[in-house]
Amino acid sequence: MLRKMGEAVARVARKVNETVESDSDTLDLAECKLVSFPIGIYKVLRNVTDQIHLITLANNELKSLTSKFMTTFCQLQELHLEGNFLHRLPNEVSALQHLKAIDLSRNQFHDFPEQLTTLPALETINLEENEIVDVPVEKLAAMPALRSINLRFNPLNAEVLISGLSEGLFLEAASYPAWRACPDLSGKAGQQRSPRSEHSVSP
Repeated sequence: MLRKMGEAVARVARKVNETVESDSDTLDLAECKLVSFPIGIYKVLRNVTDQIHLITLANNELKSLTSKFMTTFCQLQELHLEGNFLHRLPNEVSALQHLKAIDLSRNQFHDFPEQLTTLPALETINLEENEIVDVPVEKLAAMPALRSINLRFNPLNAEVLISGLSEGLFLEAASYPAWRACPDLSGKAGQQRSPRSEHSVSP
């Protein structure tokens, strides 16, 4: 067990050093068995935090992220947190004014993280496979850049679907045909946006 922990620490150190030495805009700490974001990383990256635009912490064991994480990496454009044990986000997520995409799928959210609705550049939200029942439809409809929300495999309240339609959001029910999917942000063919709305929200 100690050997595995040592290997995980070495893996994190190697990946952080790679980011610094290569002058990269990406920090990839996926599958590093992290239970929290290592405090020491802030010091190592202190001179390059402004240039980091993508962080992935996917498939770890994170239960929370601190406010310091959000305020330190405020230039983020993509944040991948899928496959953890998160159930909330700190209020300081509002510091991510440049964030375009966030992946929170396969976590433990029971409440929709409404702080995300304050982010002006956010285009895509992935909350697939959580435990969300209610969604702040009016706030989502008011988001200027929002293009896609993935809420598949959540126990959504039926009223959410009705409210979404009244606000101009296209909400997919789980029983809808597979081709009525979220628009592909990469621009690939085969996925079409509903003509009824500029936004797509899919459970």
